[in-house]
This record gives sequence, C-alpha cells and structure tokens, in this order.
Amino acid sequence: MAIQTIATQPIAGQKPGTSGLRKKTAVFSQPHYLENFVQSVFDVVGNEGDPTAQTLVLGGDGRYHNRAAIQTILKMAAAHGYASVLVGRGGILSTPAASCVIRKRGAAGGLILSASHNPGGADGDFGIKYNIAAGGPAPESVTDAVYHRTESITQYRISDAPDIDVDTIGVTQIEGMRVEVIDPVADYAELMARLFDFDAIRKLFAGGFTMRFDGMHAVSGPYAHAILEGMLGAPRGTVINGVPLEDFGGGHPDPNPVNAAELIGLMAQPDAPDFGAASDGDGDRNMIVGRKFDVTPSDSLAVLAANATVAPGYRAGLKGIARSMPTSRAADKVAEALGIACHETPTGWKYFGTLLDAGMATLCGEESYGTGSDHVREKDGVWAVLFWLNLLAASGKSVEEIVTAHWVRFGRHYYSRHDYEGIDAAAANLLMDDLRIKLPALPGASLNGHTVEFADDFSYTDPVDGSTAHKQGVRIIMTDGSRIVFRLSGTGTEGATLRVYFELYEPDAAQQRRPVQQALASLIAAADSVASITTQTGRASPSVIT
Repeated sequence: MAIQTIATQPIAGQKPGTSGLRKKTAVFSQPHYLENFVQSVFDVVGNEGDPTAQTLVLGGDGRYHNRAAIQTILKMAAAHGYASVLVGRGGILSTPAASCVIRKRGAAGGLILSASHNPGGADGDFGIKYNIAAGGPAPESVTDAVYHRTESITQYRISDAPDIDVDTIGVTQIEGMRVEVIDPVADYAELMARLFDFDAIRKLFAGGFTMRFDGMHAVSGPYAHAILEGMLGAPRGTVINGVPLEDFGGGHPDPNPVNAAELIGLMAQPDAPDFGAASDGDGDRNMIVGRKFDVTPSDSLAVLAANATVAPGYRAGLKGIARSMPTSRAADKVAEALGIACHETPTGWKYFGTLLDAGMATLCGEESYGTGSDHVREKDGVWAVLFWLNLLAASGKSVEEIVTAHWVRFGRHYYSRHDYEGIDAAAANLLMDDLRIKLPALPGASLNGHTVEFADDFSYTDPVDGSTAHKQGVRIIMTDGSRIVFRLSGTGTEGATLRVYFELYEPDAAQQRRPVQQALASLIAAADSVASITTQTGRASPSVIT
C-alpha cells in the first residue's frame, strides 16, 4: 500500500447548498469529482487540529454510489492521516444517527453521503455534506471555505489500498488508520430509549394499538424494524418498505402526502391503523398521519412543544423553540403560552445549531417535514415518530383528537406549500428579483381582499455568533396575520424549485375544519397576482401541493 498524490484541477459548481453538495449521480461519478470535494473538506477542516489524533464518522443513506464513495473516502482519510474512522455497517448511517455517533464518540466530525429526500439510482441524485464535532451541519464559514478551496485545488491524496469489508462489524486498518465498522442502529436506539417512555409505548402496542411506518425503501427502515418491532414490540408488518434500496424502489423518498401516497391511501381505509408515519431517504424527515387525518409539519412541531413534558427526556420543560421562517407560526402561539422564546431562522438545519449549543432552544422544526431537538444536531424522523407514540400512549387520544384540541386552545394555522419544480432557473430568479423591487410599494396595498401590513426579503442575524444571512425569502404579511412567502429551494439538482407558502390564522373553533386549499384560496390568488407566477414560470399549477 502507498499514499498517492493525484494531479487534478478545479471542477466548476462544487458550491454546497442548504444541506451539502447535491448533484446528479452521473456528475459525482465523474473522475476526480468526489475526490476534489473531499480533499477540499480535509484541507479546510484539517486546520482545526491534528488529524492523527482525530476520529471521523462516515456513512450514508444507502443510495446508488454510496458504497463506492465510502471506499474512496476511507482511502482519502487514511492518506490524510486520520487516526480512525467509524463507518456504519454496509455504509449505512441515517443523518440523525450520524449526528448521534459524532457526539457520543467524540469525533472531530463526519461525512454524510446523502441527497436526503431526492430520488436515487444511477439516474437519480447523490450528495455529501460535512458535519462538525457538535454533530450538526457545517456552518457557512466552513462550507464557503470548502467551496473556495474547490476553485483552486491542484491535487488530492489517496491510498492505493484495496477495498475493505464494510459489511461485517469489526476493526481493520488502512495505512495505519483504524477503521471500525459499527452497528448503525445501536447508539441511536440507546439514545431514544433514554428520551422516551418505552414502557408506556410497549403497553400501547400490547393493548392492540396499530400503526404503519413507511420506510420508503430508505435508510429509516432498519431503525424502525429494530426499535418499533424489536424494542417496542409492535407486530411484525408494522414497518412497510423497510429494506433500503439503492434506488428507493423507484420512488421519491420524500414523506409528504404526494410521495407517500401508499401510506395516505392505507390510512384512509375504513380499517386503517390507529397511527401512520413515514420517513425520508436519509431518515431526518417525518410525516405524521391519523385515520383520514394528515398532520402538517408546522402543527406537529406545535403539538409536540405544547405536550413535551409527557416524554422523560423533556420533563424539565423547554428552553425555547426554533422554527424556519416559512414554517407556520403555530409554534409561536405555544411559546407565548409557555413563556419561552420562539426563534425564527432561515431555512436550513444549520441555523438551529448555535441556538441548540447555547441552550436557547430545545425543539426545532421546519415545514418541510423536519422536526428535532437538542438530543442531536439534525432533524430526526424516527425521533419525531417516537415522540408522537409517547404522546398517544400518555393521552389515550387519537391523532385527530390531539390536533383538533390543540386548535381549539391555540387557534388553527391553515397552511400549505406550493412547489413549482424544475422551472427555468433564470425565470425563477427574475420572479424573485421582480418581487424584491415591488416590496417598498406593498405595505398598505390590497391583495385580493387582504391588506399588506409588512413586506421584506428576510434577513437573519444569529443571536449567538452574530453571523448574518440575507435574501432568505420574500415575506408578505397581512394585517389579519396571514402570510405569503416566496423562496427558491436549495435542495434540487435540476433547474430551480420555487416554493410558495400560505398561512391563515383562524381562532374560531367553528371555522377550523374547512378544506385547507379552500380556506387559503384568497391568499393563493393574491400570490399569483403579485408575483405573476403563471406568466413568469409558464406553469398553470404547482408540481406538488403539501
């Protein structure tokens, strides 16, 4: 074995987005593409300490190209001089489990191979991101430095060692670097057992309670099998689509009512289970469903916050709540009632990290089906499902009863997101630029019966480290508390995705059971009138409505 220095040159476009670098699998498969990015990461984070005394965590969601990338990174880590690497068996580690392992094992950081909820396979997407020692995604100061390094890279280092067995738990070496293949579930499951009342949940299942967990042929399947059907005694068959596949079975592993249609259909049947849930490609998102009753992610965050003390891990109460700006303000109402702060951040879990580390927030959530807490530094799909199971066991109520009672107490935030996927990037940017130009004239204007109180392009200053983020989404806030938000997504790999968010607050219990799109119809029309969505994008309707 020998360490080789390979000449290379910059490859354009290696700028990490909201959650790392995501491209088509074919792009990542190009010569030097992965190696350039990984070397750039090592060059940047190597300045933070001596790698010969450091441990790196490595794993991914099992999508196509995951195994090949694992071998490449192991050989590059050895060439870079890391003391050891902890790698999930089979190259598997869910994103929240990777965060858990980084924190528990005192690692310097970790590389997570995932494009999250994006499709997989040879014609699908691939991704990679670096998480820091706290367990969360690298801040922009790090990702920007990595990107700048990719623009000047001239060489990378890699061992010519043969591939190693990552399917068997045990220890081996590459160039003197210790490689430990670990059970990807064990550390995470142990943490979940400390946070939640597993005895109460076992009694719930033993009493005949039924559920279906849709693993979407993604990484959460093994975790759900081990915890739900193993540790908690749920009947075999509770977990469906629980075997991770490189192409996610040809599906789109995004847990929303459109892409998890199988689960939604099942929960709409007369003999539906009591509870339904799904998680995404890398295990950090969740969808919660009752019998013929979908729970929005915004409501899920608010309900868990309002009832957090039912779980042992949160008996002491919450230090604060954090939500992304486009997420509905349902959590704000709960925070007000609890007398704690609710922080509004840009979209991207990395913005929650400093708040969590500083003890300023306990629960966090995004409208894009992501919920989590200070137990790790990532959103966490299985965690959210277990929290709901703990609440169901403690309350003895159904999902619908819990949510509708919450609405009566706090008011309902009718909420929806309309996605226009794969639109021309230039047209999408022009739409946003035109909106920004209109902002000064909007206050006081009437938009389809709603009077604009305030409009801006959201900017954020981190209250802990003072870092700033600009152009994070155009907000139009009405005098009645309604909101329309426009932003471009940073998670796609083709064209651009325009996301438009609608929120209407309804305190009257008698008006809280209207169909969502009907309740929001006036705001939807107002959005098209102010942004000329149909004209600018050429789309008469959204690709996805959630």
